[in-house]
Amino acid sequence: MTTWDPRQYAAFADERARPANDLLAQIPLESIAAGADLGCGTGAQLAQIARHWPAARLWGVDLSEEMLAVARESLGRAFSPEDGRRIRLERADLGAWQPPEPLDLIYSNAALHWLDDHGALLPRLMGFLKPGGVLAVQMPRNYAAPAHQALGETLATGPWRERLAPLLRPEPVSPPEAYDEMLAPFASRLDVWETVYYHRLSGDDPVFDWVKGTAIRPFLDALDAEQRPAFEDACRARLRAAYPKRADGVTVFPFRRVFFVAVKG
Repeated sequence: MTTWDPRQYAAFADERARPANDLLAQIPLESIAAGADLGCGTGAQLAQIARHWPAARLWGVDLSEEMLAVARESLGRAFSPEDGRRIRLERADLGAWQPPEPLDLIYSNAALHWLDDHGALLPRLMGFLKPGGVLAVQMPRNYAAPAHQALGETLATGPWRERLAPLLRPEPVSPPEAYDEMLAPFASRLDVWETVYYHRLSGDDPVFDWVKGTAIRPFLDALDAEQRPAFEDACRARLRAAYPKRADGVTVFPFRRVFFVAVKG
């Protein structure tokens, strides 16, 4: 199981929050009684949902105890004990979790790409919604980018190849039109779109620092401690070449993401 480092993930909190907030802004619900944030991580978006719909019962679900510990602390600071009782955090596999009641909203930001077989997963999630409920999802679709190509080359050429190659997944996120086709039979209203964010990063190895909090976590966890520094150095070198720093010190990191908001018919 992948071990997540909330501090590493939060190093680019502003950049990661933008698509999350863009997704939240497109949810066409004035009120909800019950909702869930699947892959709630540190609880930042769950807090936004709780503020936006202050009467809702909410579940935040994540498999990472490290992330949930941060979420408990941050939500405890953000909400009074009375208000906080309507927010429940659960450690669970997103692919197996079931809500205790039909929901008005299932929100998931940058989490479902870790699960396979979206053709089965998304209808299952739509089945948890009340009529008129909303499934709102954002996932990275950046696997064709130089960052992932560099990671693949690093895996293929190092002494860790035999151990890590089985962990390299085929692209888990489909083009937007595929999600339109998957969800159309279940939705009375469907909005699917794709956006490329051009992140302006600073520092010596900012793209490596970004992927260290996400894409390469499973590979680092699979390596022995003595192999990790060499693997990280090899990733750094390839990413530095793929995303060179400009003369002004800025590294531009384009990042493609797919979104959909489906209203259950």
